[in-house]
Amino acid sequence: MKDERMKTGDPRRLLIELSIPAICAQIVTLLYNTVDRVYIGKMADGTMAMAGIGVCMPITMVLSGLSSLFGRGGAPLAAISLGKEDRNEAELFLGNSFFSLIVTSLLVMAGTLAFQEPLLSMFGATENTKAYAMDYLTIYLYGTLFVQITVGMNYFITTQGFARTAMVTTMLGAFLNIILDPVFMFRMNMGIKGAALATVVSQLVSCVFVLQFLLGKNTKLRLRLKTMKLRKDVLTKVLVLGASPFFMTTSEGIMHICFNMQVLKYGGDLAVGAMTILFSMFQFINLPLTGIAQGSQPIVSFNYGAKEYRRVRQTLGYAIVACTAFSLCGTTLMVLFPSFFIRLFNRDPELVRLGSRMLRVYISGCFFIGANSLYQQTYTSMGEGKMSFFFAFLRKVILLIPLLYILPAVFPWGVLAVALAEPVSDLLTTLCNKLYFDRFMKKKL
Repeated sequence: MKDERMKTGDPRRLLIELSIPAICAQIVTLLYNTVDRVYIGKMADGTMAMAGIGVCMPITMVLSGLSSLFGRGGAPLAAISLGKEDRNEAELFLGNSFFSLIVTSLLVMAGTLAFQEPLLSMFGATENTKAYAMDYLTIYLYGTLFVQITVGMNYFITTQGFARTAMVTTMLGAFLNIILDPVFMFRMNMGIKGAALATVVSQLVSCVFVLQFLLGKNTKLRLRLKTMKLRKDVLTKVLVLGASPFFMTTSEGIMHICFNMQVLKYGGDLAVGAMTILFSMFQFINLPLTGIAQGSQPIVSFNYGAKEYRRVRQTLGYAIVACTAFSLCGTTLMVLFPSFFIRLFNRDPELVRLGSRMLRVYISGCFFIGANSLYQQTYTSMGEGKMSFFFAFLRKVILLIPLLYILPAVFPWGVLAVALAEPVSDLLTTLCNKLYFDRFMKKKL
């Protein structure tokens, strides 16, 4: 039984077994996002199309935040309930999260479709990039429900210990997207619309797979109509715990708006295109770290619920070493060879020159971000969403956004001063989080 293994299995082996599929799923997700943008960069007017995609990112990040709100808010609570051997309560968290995710996704989709043109203008779209942004976003919005269900409900598959199933779900959609991109974009001459349609179709297939599993015989937590009836006490716990990952994701959207407006001011549309690539490179570092943290979550949540605190400490010890090692290696490669990563997307000499300089500055804070990512996940895994929210708020709102405007005003470095805001905020947040995390663990365990 997977429940018994969570309680008695070797923590290091469990972490490896659960993290590797999660990391693979995150890497594949990164791969198809990257391939998406690589194909867009290969279009005849790829530089402007890339900038158009960058303008859409704040909206897509807000939509992704909904899956974090209900997926990452409900899944740890379900795992804690399983640790307490209360399966009925665990299924209530699943059902309430699923129904809430559907309703909110449809509402946000309708609202965004109604106001997408003024929103895109507000987020930095110019006459050169607005048409690309509109073409991509319209199709993406119509299929957003499939994306939300796939991502949000996958957390409930992972939290049961079925990390390989969650990986297959993600890989299925990712590989399908990679295949469909060139077909829709070039063979069917759909351009940037084809990139959006490929994403929607691939996520529809993944969505069907997720629902089949959660309605099938192999799952420990089954979707049932009776558990979808909203209960205030259940939904409140989900929202409180999911507030931090929701804020972390949606604040990325706010941050992208600020970044886009600032680099547009100091470097024009070319800098906005470069910024889109930099965001992808940040994901290259961050998504595998998220995979490691997701691998630790079922073990930490289950054993915390079962009061097996020694196993919680062991799991976190192994996870922090893995996160730190990966962030150090990945960041070193980008700092040493920035032009290689920029050329993956576009070979425009001006874009490569500007993007390489910006990437070296922007990514340097990721040397330390591995530990910070695990701290954030651990608060959530142990049902302490408030502290996870605080440090997300500290990094994005208190530090990063003000620095985006202060540093270019203080230093005459243009877009490089804008890029510098990211590593400064990452370093300060990680230091503060480390100091609190040590005290938090002594108190809770």
